[in-house]
Amino acid sequence: MLRLFDPRSGRLEGLPGGEVVRVQVLDGTDLRGLVIADLLRRVAERGRRRVLLSGPQEDASDYGVAPLFPEAAQPADLYVGPSAHEGDAWTLVVPPASGTAEGDALAMRLAYLSGHYREPLTLDAEAAATRLQGWRTDVATWASAPGRPLDRASVTEAEKALADDLNTPAALAVLDRVASDDSLASGTKLETFIHLDLLLGLNVVADIGRGG
Repeated sequence: MLRLFDPRSGRLEGLPGGEVVRVQVLDGTDLRGLVIADLLRRVAERGRRRVLLSGPQEDASDYGVAPLFPEAAQPADLYVGPSAHEGDAWTLVVPPASGTAEGDALAMRLAYLSGHYREPLTLDAEAAATRLQGWRTDVATWASAPGRPLDRASVTEAEKALADDLNTPAALAVLDRVASDDSLASGTKLETFIHLDLLLGLNVVADIGRGG
């Protein structure tokens, strides 16, 4: 079950009940906040919760962010923004990223996910691009190997990390470990990466079939 930090109580709390969880991205939210809101939606929906993500109609599709719905008339269950929303609303406060946001959009998405969303983040676009390209090269190589089931232990570890207040550094570390684990078959690594990428949205399969 996804639990998120609630600054009102100072504790991790489960999502509000109801058929649909309404999450609104506040005006002034930067790309980091948009990526975190999109990740929240993906993780919640993996846990079989339906999320209605609304906010400014900025096109961030290059960054793996699905189009947001127009803001609803009724208050949201949860807000995402650079500072707390008015009143006693539950807000995921995502500090704006510092540094230069240049380069491949999905490498920048990885850069935004490289630190925990509640902590200040200085972007390292070069490191993120190198990390992502390494994974994509590995995935393209593994794709030619015989098929194997995914590594359930690694998937569970990464999913638990994301369900624990969107702990992206821990989830990304699982991918690094899977990639370098010689005891895992290439087909297992491939399926594990693909399964977790549905949450992370990094398009790790981009180089499959491109050849040398």
